[in-house]
Amino acid sequence: MAALGVPDSLPVRRILVTGARGQLGGRLVRCAEAAGLPVDGVGSAELDITDAGAVDSWVAPGAVVVNCAAYTAVDAAESDEAAATAVNEIGARNLASACSRAGADLIHVSTDYVFSGDRKGDGAAPYEPGDPTGPRTVYGRTKLAGELAIREVLPDAQIVRTAWVYTGTGTDFVATMLRLEQEKDTVAVVDDQVGSPTYSEDLAAGLLELARVGGPRGATLHATNAGSATWFDLARAVFAGVGADPERVRPCTSAEFVRPAPRPAYSVLSARAWEAAGLTPLRPWQDALADALAQRR
Repeated sequence: MAALGVPDSLPVRRILVTGARGQLGGRLVRCAEAAGLPVDGVGSAELDITDAGAVDSWVAPGAVVVNCAAYTAVDAAESDEAAATAVNEIGARNLASACSRAGADLIHVSTDYVFSGDRKGDGAAPYEPGDPTGPRTVYGRTKLAGELAIREVLPDAQIVRTAWVYTGTGTDFVATMLRLEQEKDTVAVVDDQVGSPTYSEDLAAGLLELARVGGPRGATLHATNAGSATWFDLARAVFAGVGADPERVRPCTSAEFVRPAPRPAYSVLSARAWEAAGLTPLRPWQDALADALAQRR
């Protein structure tokens, strides 16, 4: 998917993508390359963002750094807070400090887990960037700590929160549903958690647009595909999208599927600030999922 709404006349700046071996970072690098933009993509093997000296050596004056590097093992973080803190807080601070010294810009990718997720009912309002935070997991607390560290060191940095990101490959939720559709007669999926499924290709295009046009300095923005669903809804849509019977997906509650880290019951993020910044809205999640499944075929 191309980076929609990006004027060709803007000056070209070199982009550094950290976490480029992950699902989002990898898509962002490919998106930039397809647009003919100068981009460097580094994974943890090339750049350990917890090493301040190493970060300094990679951040060039005038560049745009997009930080997709993160400790995202939500359950593992509950028993390994030090590792999550090192990447999500200290690593984020190192990048902000390096950008400050080099005169580079920073776009930092964060998460819906910074909120409590306890909004309930059909009338629940999507979270706005300025709403009170209240993470309930180690992952969420360390990601929020990273946001605060960035704001302290580099107030002009842009923070983009997202949620429920998938590519449809590897071990993400959509890929898992595709595998289970082949392996099992029925699949039980929780139907009491609500969020916005976000296709990594669309999010990458949005981040690239932000890197090109700049957007409001020091802003915190939310970027997800439009609309909301439960995991149960998403699973049924995956089954239907590959021609399988969606009735094979059965609902269950979170209480029936206990995990070390509690999942937000409601984590829909409002795109109002993103759109007010003049950035292209991300399309409905159903359309994005259809494209993701078509790409696999």
